[in-house]
Amino acid sequence: MEPYAQIPDAGPFAASVNVFTALVAELQTAQAAGLTACELEDLLAGRGREVQRQLLQDHLDLRAAREEQAAREHHAPATGADGITRTRVEAGHGRLLATLFGTVQVTRCAWRRPGAGNLYPADAALSLPACRPSHALARLTAVEAARGSFEAAHAAVTRRCGPVIGKRQAEQAVVNAAGDIAAFYAARVPVPCTASTLLVISADAKGIAMRPEALRPATAKAAARQGRMRTRLAAGEKPNRKRMATLVCVYDAEPAPRRPHDIIAPPGGRHGGRTLRPRPKATAKWLAGSVRHDPADMIAAAFSQAGARDPQHQRTWVVLVDGAEHQLGLIRAEAARRGVTTSILIDLVHVLEYLWKAAWSLHPAGDPAAEDWVAVKALAILAGDSARVAAEITAETETAGLTAAQRTGADACVRYLTSKDEYLRYDQALAAGWPIATGVIEGACRHIIGDRLCITGARWGLDGAEAVLTLRAVISNGDFDEYWRFHLAREHQRLYPGAPQGQYTLGA
Repeated sequence: MEPYAQIPDAGPFAASVNVFTALVAELQTAQAAGLTACELEDLLAGRGREVQRQLLQDHLDLRAAREEQAAREHHAPATGADGITRTRVEAGHGRLLATLFGTVQVTRCAWRRPGAGNLYPADAALSLPACRPSHALARLTAVEAARGSFEAAHAAVTRRCGPVIGKRQAEQAVVNAAGDIAAFYAARVPVPCTASTLLVISADAKGIAMRPEALRPATAKAAARQGRMRTRLAAGEKPNRKRMATLVCVYDAEPAPRRPHDIIAPPGGRHGGRTLRPRPKATAKWLAGSVRHDPADMIAAAFSQAGARDPQHQRTWVVLVDGAEHQLGLIRAEAARRGVTTSILIDLVHVLEYLWKAAWSLHPAGDPAAEDWVAVKALAILAGDSARVAAEITAETETAGLTAAQRTGADACVRYLTSKDEYLRYDQALAAGWPIATGVIEGACRHIIGDRLCITGARWGLDGAEAVLTLRAVISNGDFDEYWRFHLAREHQRLYPGAPQGQYTLGA
């Protein structure tokens, strides 16, 4: 193909105009006329990206020429954040920048002084990152990595931007992208609510398969022990390859009083056209997770978020948990430390699971009568009679004359209802309009942790797991765009303290 003549008056963007003109000419050829719509889109996607890359390159070259001209005309000294004044100027210092459109060369002037590092005011004006990938490319990589595996994220970035970033660089970019999440939420002021609005706290945890060096010391020690069998786990043994990730949630909810029959249908089902009373709806949800920090730290973070929403402790604080004793102890200790009155409730769904275990101790497998039996017991518990239900199950078990093996489920249910009695005040909760299930945190745990960090075959390092988990929480909160602006501002101040973005002044 014959080279295209330079377009007159194209100026600094002559190269961009030539690339665009060549693309237009190619679309006018007979070969292009024979392409399908899909082939045309593929052509424009690849060649159009080169047009954009050249536009960016030409703009950067224009800025470099202007900076060099200004340095020749003024030759003013420049003082960096270290307080050292540099009087010598040297043009033509270049560095590569990987962008959404491809890799470009950033040329700028260096202010120099013997014994001191070079100062590049243009880097601060452009707010260039410390590493090769641009901030826009890092953002795309972080979003893709939070959505799927690092391999899939790298492939998605390569399809859109070309081969501009390696897989290891992508992983590091994700870790860097999550570095300011804790500071972002610490600086944020929640929207205030009225005193009647409920303040709900919930927590859950899920194990993540980790590399050996990322395990907690006790787990790593257990994993290093030789099992009883060489080729597989024996009954009751665990691989000890997981580290627990803790997820906490704080949200607001307007009270919605209900009755037991709004939760559990009576035996035989509901009759008539009575409309069920609506449940409390979660609003202003805030999720945070960590695999690095202990559950105590995350529960403290949840209480801090709740305290920021209700600093005067004028609202009703409801804590929903699954009944794990360790978790209950941490919540009680944190509430006592802060002097906060909380109402702790155990998730009703966990109680129902124990009722079903008892039901299969007293009914044959698949017996439809077990469903009505569970409904009756659940309605009694919702009415505040958990102690009576425990006594009834004990009596029924003794009357049935079950063996020790047959009554295992019933005994477990009785122990649970008896030991957790103080956290089963569902009659008071329903009358006050409180939520009584941990669906918000359970669903978030499955989505944020399970769907990404527990994919088949994944083995995580600590930094990567923490970054992906916290980024997914920010995205789930709907705060990613706001967070990214905060992150860029913080990153600029770390790299160029005191320097404004977008401009610089010689001699400043």
